Amino acid sequence: MQMLNFLLLGFQSAASFIMWIILLLFFAGLGLFVERFWYLFIKCDMGSAAFMKGISNYLKAGDYDRAIKYALTMKSPLARGVLTVLQNRTKGPKAIRKAVDEVFLTEGPKIKRNVFLLNTLANLATLTGLTGTIYGTMECFDAIANAPAAQRAQQLASGISITMSATLMGLLVAIPCILAHGVLSGKADKIIEDMDEKVTKLSNAVEE
Repeated sequence: MQMLNFLLLGFQSAASFIMWIILLLFFAGLGLFVERFWYLFIKCDMGSAAFMKGISNYLKAGDYDRAIKYALTMKSPLARGVLTVLQNRTKGPKAIRKAVDEVFLTEGPKIKRNVFLLNTLANLATLTGLTGTIYGTMECFDAIANAPAAQRAQQLASGISITMSATLMGLLVAIPCILAHGVLSGKADKIIEDMDEKVTKLSNAVEE
């Protein structure tokens, strides 16, 4: 509760415009996290095990046409990789490898897209908070310059405690952004690794 009071006081201090900038950075990071979370954890990953099981069943039955139709119904990067292998299975190993490489060149950047921005937003929030604290402290010193000597110490302590809320706000935004960056970056790498593994195994299976 005390922390919330400090933050609210920060919006009323000389560095209030800095607080609003940090708040905008927070919403930008939140929006980016929600979009990337949906893409990586739901669109790319959800149902992948069931999808591969279905493809495996069709291949065991030798029904490549139904396997291709099934892959066409899915919109995940893994499905595109599988579809590419199945559509090029009769063209030879080199054609399959080339087609798969093109899929990875297309889908890889989509999987990792904008994840790095969370780390950038974290740095911006921290530095912006520090800027707000420095600016607010300068304003505080300027304000007490003409204050009575007996009140200067109290006003200085009160003013600095308020301006420090900018740094606090920046850190409260930066820490979740760094954590989100780590989670999403790790998930993106895992999706690419799983995709590479499954597509390679499928390529080897259809070449036999």
